[in-house]
Parts: sequence; C-alpha cells; structure tokens
Amino acid sequence: MPKIRAATLVEHRRLQRDALLAAARELLAEGGMEALTFPNLAARTGLARSSVYEYFKSRAGVVEELCAVDFPAWAVDVAEAVAAQPTPVARVEAYVRAQLTLAGDPRHRAIAAISAMELDDAARERIRAAHGQLAGPIVTALTELGHPSPALAASLLQGTVEAAAKRLELGDAVEEPDVVIDAAVALVLDGVSGSSRA
Repeated sequence: MPKIRAATLVEHRRLQRDALLAAARELLAEGGMEALTFPNLAARTGLARSSVYEYFKSRAGVVEELCAVDFPAWAVDVAEAVAAQPTPVARVEAYVRAQLTLAGDPRHRAIAAISAMELDDAARERIRAAHGQLAGPIVTALTELGHPSPALAASLLQGTVEAAAKRLELGDAVEEPDVVIDAAVALVLDGVSGSSRA
C-alpha cells in the first residue's frame, strides 16, 4: 500500500509540474516574460503561490525547465524537416522554413525568452549544448555545399532566423508571415545581392 501511495504522489507531482509548464507556455505566448510571474502561474493552475515555489525557485528556473523539455522536441521537428530534403540547398531552406513555421508555437516563446533572462553560467551552458543539437543538420548541409567555415556560417544563418522570428512576433501589421519567411529564405540562399541560385 505505501508503494502505491508513493507512486500516486510522484504522478501527482509530475502532473502539477506539467501543468505549471503548460501555464508558463501560455503566459509567455500571451504576454512575454513580463507575464511569467509566480502569481500568474499560481492563478493559471489553481495552485497557491507557495506551492509554485516547491517546483521552481525562480522564473529563470521555469524558463530553463521549459527549454530542457521543449527544445529537444523542437529540434527533432526541425531535424526531420531537414532530413526529408534530397539536396543540401533544399535542407538549408527547410532548416529556415521549419524554424520560422514553428516560431508561433508556444514552445518557441520559451526558447526565445532566454535572451531576456539572467541565467547563471551553468544554465546558459546547458542551453548552448541543446542549441548545438539544432545546429548539427545545418552544419552538415553547409559542409556538403563546400562552405569553408560551416560552423561559423551556421551561426550567422541562425542569427538571420532569429531576426526573422522577432519580425514575425510583430504580427501581420508589419508583414504577412509568408513574406517574412520567404525573405529570410532568400537572404540565406541568395545573400543580400539577390542573385539567383545556381
């Protein structure tokens, strides 16, 4: 009987943690980092504020946990989109399009929130390692294309993706999402000259 109770307690805590993470995603999607507060998490989940502190010690802890949970799944989605393409150029395009298509996903909001957070060095290192998983497929594609510095190019390419994702966050009042995504793909594949791809 005690083992059953222990298992039930573990399951209950897992469900509560999942509920808090789901609420954090919603808050980030609705109002960014300003909305991600412990009182808001408590209100959204029906927990007491003190109970939230049993799961997380800080907002940085919430964001770090979201990244630990969501980044691998997000990276798999991107990697699958890239792997489905037959040529290196098509894989580079798929890399850009997949990330920007996912930019509206609440999981992306948590990942994007990292730049606004003050995280300790250990947390930043874990997040950098996770980001390396995402960069792997594009480094391979750039290597196949004969780029002399594929890791550097991948980093710069990712900067373009991140800038486009921020532009998408501005909403349709600026440009339609497809316009932003197409422009990012063109910039990555053609460069600023706009020359046609061979």
